[in-house]
Amino acid sequence: MNELPIAVIGAGPIGLAAAAHLLERGLEPVIFEAGPTAGAAIEHWRHIRLFSPWRFNLDAAAVRLLEASGWETPRLTALPYGGELVDNYLAPLSALPAIRSRLQTGARVGAVTRVGLDKTHVCERDSTPFLVRVEHDGGGTRDYRVSGVIDASGTWSTRNPLGTSGLPAIGEHAAAAWISSPLPDVTGRDRESFAGRRVLVVGAGHSAANTLINLTELTRDEPGTRILWAVRGASAEKVYGGEDADGLPARGQLGGRLRRLVESGKIELHTGFGISSLKSLDSHLTVTAGDGRTLQVDVVVPRTGFRPDLDMLRELRLNLDPAVEAPVGLGPLIDPEFHSCGTVPPHGARLLAHPEKDFYIVGMKSYGRAPTFLLATGYEQVRSIAAALAGDQAAADTVQLELPETGVCSTDAGASCDVPATNTRASSEDAGCCAAPEPVLVGFPTGRTHGRSGEL
Repeated sequence: MNELPIAVIGAGPIGLAAAAHLLERGLEPVIFEAGPTAGAAIEHWRHIRLFSPWRFNLDAAAVRLLEASGWETPRLTALPYGGELVDNYLAPLSALPAIRSRLQTGARVGAVTRVGLDKTHVCERDSTPFLVRVEHDGGGTRDYRVSGVIDASGTWSTRNPLGTSGLPAIGEHAAAAWISSPLPDVTGRDRESFAGRRVLVVGAGHSAANTLINLTELTRDEPGTRILWAVRGASAEKVYGGEDADGLPARGQLGGRLRRLVESGKIELHTGFGISSLKSLDSHLTVTAGDGRTLQVDVVVPRTGFRPDLDMLRELRLNLDPAVEAPVGLGPLIDPEFHSCGTVPPHGARLLAHPEKDFYIVGMKSYGRAPTFLLATGYEQVRSIAAALAGDQAAADTVQLELPETGVCSTDAGASCDVPATNTRASSEDAGCCAAPEPVLVGFPTGRTHGRSGEL
């Protein structure tokens, strides 16, 4: 079993970082990516500029691999677009022979189990290899035997519904033609779908703010465009955030600009608007709130966040928090019901472990439904896990992280793609939970920084 490779599911920043750390430990990864290229999910929002500078978007082990090939580090203080994260980091990383030879694209994992054992069987379970069933684009389905599994598949493919109570609104599935992708390029690639139309943005996160601001830019050339914004809460104050007091200036500027656009009437804000039903008509869509209010719109942008896809893990023995669907030890620390801004110390293999030995969920998916994932945390997760899989428990337990200090926390009903971390190794106890709730917020840490070393 020790001679078998370790499966890494997903070739986003966290998945590729996991592979880099495994290679440094002398372990053999095999990477399965459902999309056509590494960073395929980020391609959907390549037009979005990150609030976090490059220095929080690069994994140390990945950088060591790249630098050995002559790769030049981007200017660490610059704020990259999603496309630059792919083009200048993930694409070169995935093209390195050490990664390319182990990366399979167009390879969607359909199930993970143990060879010959479903989840009800105990005998010799820990010593039995995993079986990963993979559906290859144009190449049929194949089973792979591996010694361990790191699930870095993220949550991008499973957005939360528009309706309340965790369920789709009545008529939501039938209204699919009126609903856009979560992060459309409203001034570029997807412009025709929004120009001159009544657009409803649903959600109270920073990616919703970005879409709203971009729509106001569209109205300069397309004055017939009408912008509506619906949030479930009583106000939009959390989205406005700290404005000038925010520790990340780009994020503070976003909140301040959005407030001014709402106050000027360029964006029509509807608070307390929990969607109960959608009704497709010939010419438009009627959106109805639980209190009976209705909006007539032409397109809906769903910024309601994401949730993990756990179907492929049904035959594994997982220990998940019943509320947020994160590892049981992590769940209470990130539950948005109680921690819209709490402290989540750095954590690694020990906290992320499940009853299923040598199986780990990492990155945004490790936070389940919680919207407060710190992307810097993801790189430290996989560093610790690679050490544990290599048998170096001391290194696995010494979890360390340094995050920028900011006094403003923000949460979102969304999720972040798994990504970035810092190259430094000073530890942080009070690394705030309120960071990058969605892909647009890659690397947004908040909270105070204090020293801490060790596992929770």
